[in-house]
Amino acid sequence: MYHKEKSIQIKNSASALYNNLGVLRIAPRRLTYFTVVHANVVNMVSASWDGLNYSHRQLQSKEPNVATSTSLIMQAAFCVLPSRDLLVVTSQKGIQMYESDGSIMVYWHALDTPETPTAQAVFARGISAVWENYICVGVSSGAILVFDVPSKGSNITLSEVVEEHKEPITDIASECSGSQECIADMVSADDGGNLCVWKSGEEFQLLNKIPGFDMSCSSVKLWKGTVAAGYGTGQIRLYEAVTGILHVEINAHARWIYSLDIAPFSGLLLSAAEDSLVRVWHLTLTPETNTVEVAHLHNECVTDTQICGAKFCDGDGYAFAVTGYDLSEIIRYTQT
Repeated sequence: MYHKEKSIQIKNSASALYNNLGVLRIAPRRLTYFTVVHANVVNMVSASWDGLNYSHRQLQSKEPNVATSTSLIMQAAFCVLPSRDLLVVTSQKGIQMYESDGSIMVYWHALDTPETPTAQAVFARGISAVWENYICVGVSSGAILVFDVPSKGSNITLSEVVEEHKEPITDIASECSGSQECIADMVSADDGGNLCVWKSGEEFQLLNKIPGFDMSCSSVKLWKGTVAAGYGTGQIRLYEAVTGILHVEINAHARWIYSLDIAPFSGLLLSAAEDSLVRVWHLTLTPETNTVEVAHLHNECVTDTQICGAKFCDGDGYAFAVTGYDLSEIIRYTQT
């Protein structure tokens, strides 16, 4: 179903972090931006759709009043809002927001670090654009920072801090299919595997809390009112967001899942794990019976590679890209 394309070389290898791949499709310019985190650097590649032209940029992790930062970057993700696209980078020191091409940093938010060192590390991780003007970022305390983003300029403000999780946030996802009022439009996951389902707005409302099983939920997605969650057990669970009813449990991988992605237009689900496998599934929702069915469509083995990032390159799931720990390339696959 998918075949391998020519790989895109990157300046540094990928760190072993969850969801370590960012993809943004720039249709008018026939470009795709990719980001991969390596230690305290974000490697950014702008690639033409024909695969012939590339340009590279590296973004350093920033710290106030420090010339060179050694702060480790935890994640880089593109946030697509109706009025603008931003690249958000999280680290042990704070949160940086850039224009989507990485050219200008428009905002910096420093994390509160305790004056006396604690056993608990401080970091930010889990990034998602939510609704029309919010970017939500998770932190190691379990809090979620809600930033209000104007349609242009750098006047970004921290509008709310949502505190429900007790363990470090691992991932945040949001979705609103079409223009109808979504009941649930954001889901957050933590190191204990707990999921919180939210409705965004002037104030974020907690709609539901789905308990974990003391096994980290590393990656989460939201699609048409269904939560897809990937766990350290190698399992994928599909829940109804509002009620928390478990629809499906799939023993998808032999090792820790590092990344999930959903192609919103086709219902394809991508899962990637430490077992070197990337799998493509197809989700079918039947509203009349309120059921979800899953079909397994495709397997791709990236030999001897601990996969740490996998993302569809478009909304239909026509192509996807994969990164692996210690691998200095982005591997791409397209439908045959």
